[in-house]
Amino acid sequence: MSSEPSSVQLYELFALNIVLQMFDGVATYTGLIMGWREANPLLRHTFALLGVGPTLLLFKAQACGLLLLLHRGAPRRLQGPVFRGLAAIYCVLSLAPWTAKFLALLTRAL
Repeated sequence: MSSEPSSVQLYELFALNIVLQMFDGVATYTGLIMGWREANPLLRHTFALLGVGPTLLLFKAQACGLLLLLHRGAPRRLQGPVFRGLAAIYCVLSLAPWTAKFLALLTRAL
């Protein structure tokens, strides 16, 4: 009964996921500069090998590249659910925790 998302909706979901990746990269970099610890052990290990900036650029470029491949190559009927699921995961595991940390820091400063 559900219809396929339109091209515009799929593009918006793709763009949302790109923005969430950028947010995660900037928030992670900012948090690390402020002395907070990265929770992802793979990132922590790669930070030690390549440094924080190059690691985040590498991982975020890879994530954005995979999003582009999904947008260009996956069947339309799968793109909507996958993009929505990825956005939900990033909202729960990145956007919400980083926002909470930054807001807590802001309220302490006031």
